[in-house]
Amino acid sequence: GWFVFDSSLVFMMVMETWVMNVVMFAVGDAGSGGGMGNASILRMARLLRLSRMARMVRLFRAMPELLILIKGMVAAGRSV
Repeated sequence: GWFVFDSSLVFMMVMETWVMNVVMFAVGDAGSGGGMGNASILRMARLLRLSRMARMVRLFRAMPELLILIKGMVAAGRSV
């Protein structure tokens, strides 16, 4: 389920970043303002990726030792 969701988000981001810019450059400023309305929908879909963070929060609540290990690795990484 999550693989399909992530794959569709990546596909939409590639479309928005590369393909839409090339298309807008090719078309020019003929419809400035009206053509990028659909791109904002793709940006909103990117926010759905934050829903994956909820799974991490549940994991940290279930296993607080994991959070302690991660904090230790971050502290050790700073010292290097």
